[in-house]
Amino acid sequence: MAVEQFVSKTLELLQEEREAEIEETRIWQENISLKDLQNKGVCLLKLQIGSQSTGLYGRTVVILEPRKHLGFSSLPSNSFGPGDIVGLYDTGGCTAASQIGTGIVTRVSQTSISVAFDDSKDGLSFDDDALYNLLKLANDVTYKRMKQALNALNGYSNGPAGNLINVLFGDTKPSSQSQPNEVEFFNSHLDDSQKEAVTFALSQRELAVIHGPPGTGKTTTVVEIILQAVKQGQKILCCAPSNVAVDNLVERLARCKAKVLRLGHPARLLESIQKHSLDAILAQSDNANIIADIRKDMDKAFMGMKKMKEKGDRGNYKREIGELRKELKTREAAAITQILKSADVVLSTNTGACGDGPLKFLPVEHFDWVVIDECAQALESSCWIALLRARKCILAGDYKQLPPTIKSQTAASKGLSLSLMERLIQMFGDSVVRMLTVQYRMNSAIMEWASKEMYQGRLSAHSSVAGHLLKDLPGVVSVEETSTPLLLIDTAGCGLSEMEVTDEQSKGNQGEVDIVDLHIKALTEAGLKAKDIAVIAPYNLQVDLLRQRLSARFPELEIKSVDGFQGREKEAVVLSLVRSNRKGEVGFLAEDRRINVAVTRARRHIAVVCDTQTVQNHPFLKSLISHMTEFGEVRTAFEYIQDIVPQNHTRDPRDAKPNVTSSSSGSTKQKAKQPPPSKAKPEQKSSSDKGSVGTQKRTKSSLTAQEEEEQKLNRRAEIRAQVEDFLKNSNQSELQFPSSFNSHDRLLVHEIAEELGLKHESKGEGKDRCVTVSRPEEPTQEAEEAQEEETLQNPQREGTSQPALDLKSLHLERMKREQQKREESAQQKKLQSNILPAQSQPSKKPKSAKGKNRTKAGASDIAAAASPDDDFDALINAVKKADSVCSFVKCKASVLTLGQLCLFCNRQFCLSHHIPEVHGCGDKAKSHARMRISKEGVLYAGSGKKDKSMDPNKKAYLQRKLDSKLKDMASQRRPKNKDES
Repeated sequence: MAVEQFVSKTLELLQEEREAEIEETRIWQENISLKDLQNKGVCLLKLQIGSQSTGLYGRTVVILEPRKHLGFSSLPSNSFGPGDIVGLYDTGGCTAASQIGTGIVTRVSQTSISVAFDDSKDGLSFDDDALYNLLKLANDVTYKRMKQALNALNGYSNGPAGNLINVLFGDTKPSSQSQPNEVEFFNSHLDDSQKEAVTFALSQRELAVIHGPPGTGKTTTVVEIILQAVKQGQKILCCAPSNVAVDNLVERLARCKAKVLRLGHPARLLESIQKHSLDAILAQSDNANIIADIRKDMDKAFMGMKKMKEKGDRGNYKREIGELRKELKTREAAAITQILKSADVVLSTNTGACGDGPLKFLPVEHFDWVVIDECAQALESSCWIALLRARKCILAGDYKQLPPTIKSQTAASKGLSLSLMERLIQMFGDSVVRMLTVQYRMNSAIMEWASKEMYQGRLSAHSSVAGHLLKDLPGVVSVEETSTPLLLIDTAGCGLSEMEVTDEQSKGNQGEVDIVDLHIKALTEAGLKAKDIAVIAPYNLQVDLLRQRLSARFPELEIKSVDGFQGREKEAVVLSLVRSNRKGEVGFLAEDRRINVAVTRARRHIAVVCDTQTVQNHPFLKSLISHMTEFGEVRTAFEYIQDIVPQNHTRDPRDAKPNVTSSSSGSTKQKAKQPPPSKAKPEQKSSSDKGSVGTQKRTKSSLTAQEEEEQKLNRRAEIRAQVEDFLKNSNQSELQFPSSFNSHDRLLVHEIAEELGLKHESKGEGKDRCVTVSRPEEPTQEAEEAQEEETLQNPQREGTSQPALDLKSLHLERMKREQQKREESAQQKKLQSNILPAQSQPSKKPKSAKGKNRTKAGASDIAAAASPDDDFDALINAVKKADSVCSFVKCKASVLTLGQLCLFCNRQFCLSHHIPEVHGCGDKAKSHARMRISKEGVLYAGSGKKDKSMDPNKKAYLQRKLDSKLKDMASQRRPKNKDES
């Protein structure tokens, strides 16, 4: 690719991106309310001053908090981060007229946000009682610097980066030194892939790419490369796209006693590394006292100018300040140049390495190497700001994780989202790449999915982490949740649909919030600390809902979006995928790299809460579900149903049964796929990993697909045989399965009992949970009739200690007994008269074994039952009669004039018997109603209890109304006069 072509195309795309950003800001200001801006995560409303301090080399740091006195304990979900430029406004809005000042975000937590302000000449003053709005501002500085770098690249002639530019654009091939020197490593604990990467980077003349998947020690490798280069006498410029990544490198290098210098606004730096910043070192330099004296003189001049009222005197002070400022610049320039030249490694963000910053004091050829960490998360144009300063570059990162954030989808699709690292890998292949293959973070069960789907199966888990589980942590007890690295909680068919909101970019799922809550509770009760758990959701609305539910009880629990956790890790991660809809839409979950980042944050345990029927429409997500089903524990949300789901959200039992054998992927099928632990025990090997899931995984890896299928069928047949033996043994009242059964076995018991019409109940919690199967109760005829009469007389009686009576069941039982009596009398008549039964009485046909036929034979039944010898006229008369009277047994009411057709059995009934529950179609009607409610999310008369919880939007509206009322009352309040008091 020609340099000119690349520059012109990239400038065009950057301009498109800039215009998209400006247009978005304009639309926000013109059309979107402040509340909607807050929902989008770019604005925070009605904040109060928590504290104010002077620090960070003369800058004012203000901590802004929500109104805690009104019960707001945490900030809404937002996209603010360290280094963002923000505007502070009064509550009049977010217009230029109401702006108080602009600052830089230094720290963001769930309960507060810290902003550093550069004091103006008149100083900034804040009212502790006032309320403020905070708005993220578009930053055009970055755009201008990238544009300058691209123009410099286009006109680059003589300089250190000449050969490097030719290599990076494919004009020449990368070369290496003929005889690489023996490397004596500073870090003796590097693995073979890390050592190879270090050696390769040192031997290359122009370019080396280090591909570091999650947890493989990429930063450790980069630090080793930099230390080796410093040992060779090289001067290094080290960059990364984010301040956090740069600070991480500063910490690691400073620990190794390297001479490091961190460039950048002190407000953007971590406290621990501020002593390595240019401002801090400048304050301790030999010129520091002189510079400090000049600053004091300037402060005195400012104070004097404030006191003077006449313009002439103020002019004298202004001239004095101007002269002092010139001297200060000269002194600082000399001091900065000396500090920069003495540093071995200078670190900054990509845009911080620009020519109009501190680096302007250095000659162009000062640096030998440029190292860019997290290169895959940076725009290529931002990398060129630093690349033009050196003859060799080392690029490190993982292009399989989140790409740089781009506003314009058009620009992204045209190539702006393609990072320099990915472009070079496409151009040169493995010849310039060394991949780190040993990871030190994840349990092997978590790692294997990412390795297989994203990294060609090349990753391996280090022995120190391969089998580690939550239960191995100090103070954590061994329960089901802490003994498995993979847990899938499937909400398919449970009616836990995503919330329908007007803003399509923000989705929520209250049912998944409830399940996450219960799982976090289980983990913390087992002894896991909340600070070791991360809750990740892809949507801001879901993050808000989770924070509202969990933050008060677990203050140390981190709840963020996927983007907020990039580069982080936690012992346990709970991932809520949110999407659950009839169309199978997954939205931006379809970004594979986003899911890769979310899953690989976990060290010992990952729990995924999702609707598998929705998310499996995307192939990549389907691979995750399949992996968790095969190697982890799968639970259905019905195991949590009594705690979280209203009565109207129930799965139709008929939907679950076919899934056991069908090819469609439902939660029931997933459970059936998992091999039971009892079958895995003979294959166990002694090792430090005692988790049942690890054992299952080792067992499964040695089995063929045919053996796996046989195991599944055998386990089901084994449990069915036990239940059928219980049915044959009339002396046994109930069958209790042992508590050693896992959740998969318990589900099989429930399914088989349901098929055979038996009662099945799950009892106990945790390890003591077991399933009991018993015969359905068959009360005596006298007891039934007495109970039925009492029920009919008192149908509305509630609040007693007796359980609620099922009118439908009693009615159907009575109909069953009457039918049996009629059949017996018909048989006796037939024997006595020795005459064939009349064809006009098809309703006397013996009932099926299950006794589910509650209606007379209809026209189609009569026609189907007729034999060729039957009298055709008699058959016609029977059909006419069947069509003209109510189809309910023993009812002779005519339906020619007034009748009701049942949608489920397609028969005519009179107005007394047309209700499905009366004539025997109750189960079908109930299933139909549940399915309709689940799909449409609307409660109908008689469909269940109404959800009385307040709608979040209504709650927010009422809160705004209350705030407005309080503000009005406060403005009307007047202090009492002394005379009155």
